[in-house]
Amino acid sequence: MTVYLIKRSFYALVVMWAVATLVFFMLRAVPGDPIQAMLFDIGDPAAAEELNRKFGLDRPIYVQYFLWFKEVLRGNLGNSLYGSHVAVSRIIAEAFPRTMSLAVLSFIVALLLAVPAGIVSAIKRNSALDHTLTFAAFVGLSMPDFWVAILLIILFAVNLNWLPAIGYSPLSEGFWPWLSHLIMPAIAVGTAFSAIMARMIRSAMLEVLKTDYIQVARSKGLAERKIVLKHAFRNALIPVVTVIGIAFALLMAGAVIVENVFAIKGLGRVLIQGILNRDYTVVQGAILVVSAIFVFSNLIVDALYTVIDPRIRVGR
Repeated sequence: MTVYLIKRSFYALVVMWAVATLVFFMLRAVPGDPIQAMLFDIGDPAAAEELNRKFGLDRPIYVQYFLWFKEVLRGNLGNSLYGSHVAVSRIIAEAFPRTMSLAVLSFIVALLLAVPAGIVSAIKRNSALDHTLTFAAFVGLSMPDFWVAILLIILFAVNLNWLPAIGYSPLSEGFWPWLSHLIMPAIAVGTAFSAIMARMIRSAMLEVLKTDYIQVARSKGLAERKIVLKHAFRNALIPVVTVIGIAFALLMAGAVIVENVFAIKGLGRVLIQGILNRDYTVVQGAILVVSAIFVFSNLIVDALYTVIDPRIRVGR
């Protein structure tokens, strides 16, 4: 197990390097000049030349790459090309807790909706309850998260005045201010993922409930609740955990629209703003963090397989 995790960690670092390298060269292949964008395309050529020299953009691209990569190995992601040239690591450090908070709460919302719905739908297969839950899942999957977000704002912020419409409050300022700002975004993001997870849980549970050992457990007179939760659900978790791991990584990286609707400056919003500004260093740093989230989420999922099913021995 240890050897396997070391190998996977090494492969994860290789994937992160490949993604970061690809992004580095693709950004510079896209039409547009960050310096001209900074000067609004009407700047003094002398000023543009000075800025290019200051940020090292006048050097050959391979030199820029090696200089950037050397700094990354030292833990330095560089400085933003805009404003007061804040360190990229500081920008990401400010955005990461917001995205992590939203992702975790959205994940909890998705699990609370998906697990009971998937299990009940599988147990009551082809019943009216199953059809109702299936219809609800398709409705949840069909509704865009930004549309759900707007409806929640109209209902809970505008009409009822129960929750703040926009913004983010750090956990250090109190639990309720932190939670109240994230309830609606979490519901908006988590609803769509809960629909996907519920359908996955239902399919996995149906396969397990057909197996011989479930029939044997029933013939022994075990309680149906014990059969479903202890035997069926645990054995149905292998494919479900894979989807859950990918879903959490997507939640960390993909809640861009909802972050914009609620004016939460998380990783997704930082990344989009960096792309619009052609801020190379911010985009490169954000992509590096996002790729790390994806590869290490998959690594954690692989490690969880052995916890869920002791018969699995990874790396053999």
